Amino acid sequence: MTPVFDPFRLAAVASDVVLAGHATPQGIAARQSARLARLLAGAQRDSRLYRERLKGRAPAATALATWPVVTRGELQARFDDWVTDPRLKLDALRAFTADPSRIGTPFLGRYVVWESSGTTGQPGIFVQDAQAMAVYDALEALRRCARPPLAGWMDPLHLAERTAFVGAIDGHFASYVTLERLRQLNPWLAPTVRSFSILQPTAALVQALNAFAPTVIATYPTAAALLADEAAQGRLHVQLREIWTGGETLSDAVRSRVSEVLGCRVKNSYGASEFLAMGWECDEGRLHLNADWVILEPVDEHHRPVPPGEPSFTVLLTHLANTVQPLIRYDLGDQVTLPAARCACGSPLPLMEVQGRRDDPLTVAGRDGRPVTLLPLALMTVLEDRAGVFDFQLRQHDDRTLVLRLGLQGAEAHAAMSRGCAALKAFALAQGAAPIEVREELGQPVPRGRSGKARRVIAIDP
Repeated sequence: MTPVFDPFRLAAVASDVVLAGHATPQGIAARQSARLARLLAGAQRDSRLYRERLKGRAPAATALATWPVVTRGELQARFDDWVTDPRLKLDALRAFTADPSRIGTPFLGRYVVWESSGTTGQPGIFVQDAQAMAVYDALEALRRCARPPLAGWMDPLHLAERTAFVGAIDGHFASYVTLERLRQLNPWLAPTVRSFSILQPTAALVQALNAFAPTVIATYPTAAALLADEAAQGRLHVQLREIWTGGETLSDAVRSRVSEVLGCRVKNSYGASEFLAMGWECDEGRLHLNADWVILEPVDEHHRPVPPGEPSFTVLLTHLANTVQPLIRYDLGDQVTLPAARCACGSPLPLMEVQGRRDDPLTVAGRDGRPVTLLPLALMTVLEDRAGVFDFQLRQHDDRTLVLRLGLQGAEAHAAMSRGCAALKAFALAQGAAPIEVREELGQPVPRGRSGKARRVIAIDP
């Protein structure tokens, strides 16, 4: 069956993406405004859920900031009322995504479908039509994966590249579905683009990558850190030009570690099941928001806007390309900062900083009898920067006991565990905590969800 693809839509979107790259911030805002108006009008006209939520208000006279905030749980619970094509039924889509043999094939002959990982506790089903896929294709090709001009002239079909996707390949997850669709659209790429399961034993993964000899690896930051550890131990032997990361927060420490050990450039991006290509990294090493096709509103815990330059509690997403499954002021759950400054690279697209989905804060006993909260970002920084530990999971057992699991093996493993435990104990004491015990789990793989993503800091279940 032919994959969802419209060459005329792709050509039109690609032309606009190129032009937008040379526009002004005002030009980006004009594109955003026009696309938002079409989205709001269509949602009120064709989505029963949005008609009810707006209660007859005219979209043209209703500012985006006054539209109701929606959540994944609410939308999925009323899926059949939410979508604008009445042929899309949640039960049928669930049955479709339960069949791994249909990964990358179109639903009803016209929709690309993927499921979210469920890392936020509520898995979702997301449907994309040809227009949305054209936007993703253009943004990925022309912004995120753009190559130097000489490389494009010398190898326009990317035949010299060998690209490995390392992630979850046993479900209809966005990255894997997109890759399989790409392989179907471009059969000549099939021998040089392959997927590898991050859920297989690490030794098997390393052996498969060594045999394939990729020049580019696309994966999660935690998986990139794992591969760097394998290379440092002398088990992974690949000559990489780049590693593309996304799906999780990429810290400066992990970037430096991966780049140094694997001897290649690390390029980060920002996307989600809800919008595959929200942000891309420029040559200055900074993330830019694709604001011509997506609106992000950084807000506090009460959904009130936060000032530019301040980190949000969560962020509201409005998808300007997907009209079949409108996402308008959707609570994405990520922590995002939108600085007011322009980037030195000259792009008219705004800068962004992403802290990602929230790991759990750990509440431990304090020396003075009052509980002490250890923030997950601080804990990850301590382990990465002070202990040089990157492939880990930290779980709380009780208010005086943490469990540190490392995937390392071999001579370096015990030394790394010793550094990690010492760093955690010292950090907790410095924060006013009572002395803590850190239990060791060494040489065990870090647990990953169905999507291949790892939760790194986990509190006690309430």
